[in-house]
Amino acid sequence: MLVGIDVGGTTTDAVLIRNGNVCSTAKVSTEYGNLLNSLLEALDAIIRDISPEQLERVVLSTTVITNLIAEGKTDRVALVLIPGPGINPSSYVFPDSFYLKGAVDYRGREIQPIDEAEVRKTVNMIREQGFLRAAVVSKFGQRNPSHELLIEEIFREMHPACKLELGHKVSGKLNFPRRIATSMLASATREHYQEFVEQVKKALKERNVKAPVYILKADGGTLSVEKSIAFPVETIFSGPAASTIGALALTPKGETSVVVDIGGTTTDLALILSGKPLLASKGAKLGAFLTHVRAFAVRSIAVGGDSVVRVTDSSSGKKLITIGPDRSGPACCMGGEETTTTDALRVLGLIEAGSLERARKAIAVTASSLGKSEIETASLIVGKTTQMIAEAVHEMFLEWEQEPAYRIWEVLQEKKERPQNVVGIGGGARGLIAGIAEKLDAKPVIPEFAEVGNAIGAAVARPTLTLNLRIDTEQKVYSIAEEGKITSLNSTDISNFNKMGSDEAEALAAKLLRERAKSFGISEYAGEAEVVSSEVFNVVSGWYTVGKLFDVDMQIPAGLISEWKREEEK
Repeated sequence: MLVGIDVGGTTTDAVLIRNGNVCSTAKVSTEYGNLLNSLLEALDAIIRDISPEQLERVVLSTTVITNLIAEGKTDRVALVLIPGPGINPSSYVFPDSFYLKGAVDYRGREIQPIDEAEVRKTVNMIREQGFLRAAVVSKFGQRNPSHELLIEEIFREMHPACKLELGHKVSGKLNFPRRIATSMLASATREHYQEFVEQVKKALKERNVKAPVYILKADGGTLSVEKSIAFPVETIFSGPAASTIGALALTPKGETSVVVDIGGTTTDLALILSGKPLLASKGAKLGAFLTHVRAFAVRSIAVGGDSVVRVTDSSSGKKLITIGPDRSGPACCMGGEETTTTDALRVLGLIEAGSLERARKAIAVTASSLGKSEIETASLIVGKTTQMIAEAVHEMFLEWEQEPAYRIWEVLQEKKERPQNVVGIGGGARGLIAGIAEKLDAKPVIPEFAEVGNAIGAAVARPTLTLNLRIDTEQKVYSIAEEGKITSLNSTDISNFNKMGSDEAEALAAKLLRERAKSFGISEYAGEAEVVSSEVFNVVSGWYTVGKLFDVDMQIPAGLISEWKREEEK
């Protein structure tokens, strides 16, 4: 049996899946100050009548990291940066930054050594200012981490209480500012996240749940909770990832769809192209910072089923309806105090949840302010909500169409067109998707179990894994970006790479990815790996080619575990 739990801003959803079929679901209110309680309440609701030994897999989608960052509750981090030549450090916007001299070039060659006296002076300043966490990031540290490692040694000697994050271990990708942001956020959230993981493990042990437990990442893949402690920021935006994978699981294979996940507080938008969720090429964005966290190209907008409905006066004196952006609690029909879109849907008979009498009373108050009937008012509220979401989809398409993967997909279609399906996920989907699809001139799709589609997505998501390999035959080394280590090549390897070219490089990348998958306990998915990009460049010196540079990017992409069967496959 498979368990999927998605902790949303309004509700926490859970599903229990047996033999590819959903056999139990639960929805509980999310306790914002204690996500663990909500998670466990939902879990208890679906496993109440079964033996814990029957559980094979538990996957959680959590907003722990997202909430910490959004609420400014992260720990303070000293950033020790070695930018080298190029951009003036003053152009960076990172707080608590300490800049050091020293430089490594793009091929990992040291061009300016670290000044140890300067490092010691900086570490002393960091200690005197009370920092207990620091991130050390060199511009090309992923190509040669020697500067970061030397600074780590000095920290261990002078400030052993300080917990360190090394940039080359957090991300091996190019783009210095994004690696800084990712390292900073990893350091700032790790201890809080580790505490959450330990609480989850303890609670599951008390329930005698021995099944392996996974966390859903922003790229729609799963990661064991033990491994996830090393990559806490990978779990941001796991909510939108869950709904995207849920839509993938609940619709026919190979479909192209806009995914609209309508919750109580927000609506998440994502895109699936021919059965593959669209990834954000620039990584996840958190506030003002772009990061190296792989994530789907998603957007969250502040409108949901429980968004507060208000009547305001325009400059001309005309009465207008506004929706959100805040949520003050459940809809009136569900026991709340404020009129919401959900109440309008109930009055119009588009949903059956909650008290019709309470919904009518709420809409009547709004209708009185507008001077309209209850039905007219409810229709205006629903129309305004669907229009807001449809406009957000139109705006998001302007961003999606700039993604390289979207442009490639568009070329393969041989004609310029937008996806024709709008898949509704979440509690508010059933009443709103038809209106949204109509405004987008698209076909509405509301799958069975759409209300808990995000929890289904968590339950059936398979692991993802990346490997970025760089080979430099002139320097006789290769490096794996994700692991931050450099390995020497022997003369036979160098000869093979120079003769065989990209094929030999891709074969090595595939071998290393299999080894990496084994270390993560996901060897069975290594066969799904694919080459994302493969490039080769000649190294020229004195008019002669003296070596080659190979860059190979491989991945196990997001997808569904084999235990899940789509409706047409059953």
